[in-house]
Amino acid sequence: MLRIRPIPVLSDNYAWLLEDSVTRSRAVVDPGEAAPIEAVLGEDGLDLILLTHHHADHIGGVEALRVRTGAEVAGAASEAARLPLLDLALKDGDVVTFGAETLEVIATPGHADGHLAYYAPSVPALFTGDALFSLGCGRLLEGTAEELFHSVRRFDALPDETLICCGHEYTLSNARFARHLDPDNEELAARLLEVERLRDEGKPSVPTTLGDERRLNPFLRAPDVATFARIRALKDRF
Repeated sequence: MLRIRPIPVLSDNYAWLLEDSVTRSRAVVDPGEAAPIEAVLGEDGLDLILLTHHHADHIGGVEALRVRTGAEVAGAASEAARLPLLDLALKDGDVVTFGAETLEVIATPGHADGHLAYYAPSVPALFTGDALFSLGCGRLLEGTAEELFHSVRRFDALPDETLICCGHEYTLSNARFARHLDPDNEELAARLLEVERLRDEGKPSVPTTLGDERRLNPFLRAPDVATFARIRALKDRF
């Protein structure tokens, strides 16, 4: 069984700690800084560091964690020049193992070149980095709306109960934007109230589920690239 825990890092990022409860092997996704992860690990080790993309707020803690724990580092082969030194250079369709767990690699460009997501079917859980957020998606910093639209559509085959473990605490602003687009949606209104309560209590708003996102996330509800691009442009100005 895979245990998953969000670790707040920097101002609004999440790293995700994964623990195989059988072998006690551990992995972390996108350690933007080392200290919060080291505090959670304590005396425990770390076997694997998984990187979704090369942006500094997702890789800043890699070297310190590597030195301390000897963990292997995995990321996109196509972005190796912009990532910390990789032990595992990955591409779409690859499988990564740690302990008894298996993670499937899904290429998800659009926000960043070479962006990867990792799917853990045993949970199920999807580590989306900055491709998909709760009620939102990543900005088009290095790619196109067409790329990101097709990237998030790759999640269509995954079950509704899949946990969406994303890279940022953006849900509140995303919920306000989603309500702006769909002001009569009562389920969105309830989700906004829930997120406000969670954040007031200092709790994370994620993970969410893919089923919830399919119903409420305006980017997953977009039927085509043109609609997706229009919504993304509106969000950029919201």
